[in-house]
Amino acid sequence: MVSDTRVGCTGLRGGMTTTTIDELLGRHGRDPTRLIQILRDLVLAQNRITPGDLTAIAAGLELPRARVQGVAEFYAFLGSGPRGRYHVLFSDNITDVMAGSGALRQRLLDAFDLKLGAVTPDGRLSVGLTSCTGLCDQGPALLVNWVPIPRLTPARIGAISALIRAEVPLAEWPENLFPIHAHIERRDLLLATPLVPGQALATAFAVGPDAALATLAASDLRGRGGAAFPAAQKLAACRATEGARVIVMNADEGEPGTFKDRVLLSEYADLVLEGMTLAAFLVGAHEGFIYLRGEYPFLIPHLEAVLAERRRQGLLGPHIAPLGGYAFDLQIHVGAGAYVCGEESALIEALEGKRGIPRNRPPYPVTHGYLGRPTAVNNVETLAALSLIVQHGAAWWRSRGTPRSTGTKLHSVSGDVARPGVYELPLGTSVQEILDLAGATHTHAVQVGGPSGTLLAANEFHRRVAFEDLPSAGALMVFDSSRDILQIVSNFARFFAHESCGFCTPCRVGTTLVAQMMDRLTTDRGTRRDVKDLARVAHLMRTSSQCGLGHTAGNPIRDALEKFRPAFAQVASLHEFLPMFDLDASLAPAREVTGREDDEAHLGQEGP
Repeated sequence: MVSDTRVGCTGLRGGMTTTTIDELLGRHGRDPTRLIQILRDLVLAQNRITPGDLTAIAAGLELPRARVQGVAEFYAFLGSGPRGRYHVLFSDNITDVMAGSGALRQRLLDAFDLKLGAVTPDGRLSVGLTSCTGLCDQGPALLVNWVPIPRLTPARIGAISALIRAEVPLAEWPENLFPIHAHIERRDLLLATPLVPGQALATAFAVGPDAALATLAASDLRGRGGAAFPAAQKLAACRATEGARVIVMNADEGEPGTFKDRVLLSEYADLVLEGMTLAAFLVGAHEGFIYLRGEYPFLIPHLEAVLAERRRQGLLGPHIAPLGGYAFDLQIHVGAGAYVCGEESALIEALEGKRGIPRNRPPYPVTHGYLGRPTAVNNVETLAALSLIVQHGAAWWRSRGTPRSTGTKLHSVSGDVARPGVYELPLGTSVQEILDLAGATHTHAVQVGGPSGTLLAANEFHRRVAFEDLPSAGALMVFDSSRDILQIVSNFARFFAHESCGFCTPCRVGTTLVAQMMDRLTTDRGTRRDVKDLARVAHLMRTSSQCGLGHTAGNPIRDALEKFRPAFAQVASLHEFLPMFDLDASLAPAREVTGREDDEAHLGQEGP
C-alpha cells in the first residue's frame, strides 16, 4: 500500500503544489529507472526524505526498501543528514577557497551563531560544504536549496543572511543574485563556426551513415571528456552490436576546475543536440539521455525549451525530417551529486536508478550498457564537434591541432588569472600560451585536467596540451607564487576521499589515508614516515583500484612529491613516526563538558 503522505513538488525556485507520493510516482510512470529523479523531486519539494517516504517509494516501485535507501544515501544531494529550510552549501573547490570562500562562509555562520554542518535550533538554516559547483570562473559560489549563487562578496552574504532571517521564499529572492555568465574568452573552429539547425543531419542523410562515419574516422576526433577514445570507433562498435541502441550525453562534468560543458549547453545547445541526434542516426539508436550534472539545474528550463523547439521544427521526435523520417528522442536525467558518475559505467548505473558504482569491464557499454543494451556515451564537447565535422569535412577539422591530436580543445581556465573563462585553442598549444592569454603572472604551478590530471611546475609550462604530451579533460587551475602547494594537494586529497564511491578497498581506504596524512602535514603534525607512505599509497591506488577515480586519485600526490619535494621536507618533523590517533584531542569533548583546561586534563603521547 503506497503512503498518501502529502509532499510538495516544485521546480527550480518555483512555487509548490501539494500532491501525494502516489501521484509523484505516477508522474514518473512508476519506472524504477527513474528512482533518482523521484528522490530528487522529493528533496526539492520538502528538503528531506523521511523513512516513511522511502518505504512508500519502495512499495510503489516494487523495489526492496534497502535498495531505495541505498540509493538515497549514496548521492550527496539525497542524503539524510541534518538540513534546515534553507540548506546552504559553500563550494570547497580550491579556486573558491583561494577566492575567500572560507571567510565568507564564516560570516554567514556567525550571523546565525551556527557551526558548520549544524542546523539552527528553529530549523531555519543549515550550512555545509560541497566539493565543487562548476562555477570556478565566477567563484566563490554556493548552493542554496541546490540553486547556485556565484560571485560571492561580503555584501552578498549580508543580503543572503537578511533574506534567510526574514524567511523570504527562494522564488522571491532578488534576480541579481543568480545570473551565471558564460565567460567565453576565445573562439575557434567549434565556437566560431555557425551551423543552421538540421544542416548536419541533412548532410549525414544525404551521404548515408557509412560515409558520415568514414568522415568522422578520417578527422581522428577523439573523446573530449578525458578518456580520448576515438569517437568514430566507439560509434561504429555500438552500431555493430545487435539490440535497441542508446545514445547518452555525459554532461556530468564533476571534475573541479571544469566548466566548459556548462557553457556549451547554455550557449550552444542546438549544436550539441544536433550532434547527439546525428550520433543516434549513425548508430541506429532511437532513444537517448542527457545526464546533467546535479549542480546545473538552472540549465533545465533552457534545455527543455531548445528540445521543444527542435521537436516543433521536426529535428527531434518520431519523424525527423532532415533524416528522412528517422525517429529519435531523448530525456534529461539530472544527477544528484556523485563525482564518480562521470565514469561512463557508473553513469549508466545511475540512469538505471541505482547507486553509481562503476562496473567491471569487459563487457563495455557499447555492447552491454543501459539496461544491457548497446550504449554509446559521449562527452558534450565531442558531440558538438561531431556535427561540424560531418558538415564541413575531416580536412576542415584537421586544419587545427597536430597530426596526432587533431582539431581544437575547450579549456576551462580558473584560479590566479586576470581573465578566467573558456578558451578554445588548437590542440598542441603550450601551457604558457594559455597562461599569457588568460593574464596569469608569477605562476608557480598549474593543475591540468583537474585534480585527476597533471600538476606542472614552472619549468614545464612549455609542454603542449595534446594527447601525445599533456592530455586534458579541459581544465587549467592556475596558482601563483603566493599559494601553498601542500594546501592545494590537501584540498584535492579531501575531494577524492569525499567522492570515493567506497566500492573497492584500495580507493576507499587509500583516499582516506592520503587525506589524513596531508592534513597532518599541513597542520605541522607530519613526519618523514607520512611522506614515504604517501608515495606508497598513491602507487597502490593507481595499480589496484576498480575505476578511474582510484587510478588517478594519487596523481596530485605523485606529481607534488616529484616536483615540489622541498615543500614536504619543510613541514615533515624530525620524528620518523607519530601515531595517527591523537589521544589528547579525543578527550577535548570531555574537557569542554567539565570546563577543564589545566595541565592535568591533557595527555601527552610519544611515538616509538
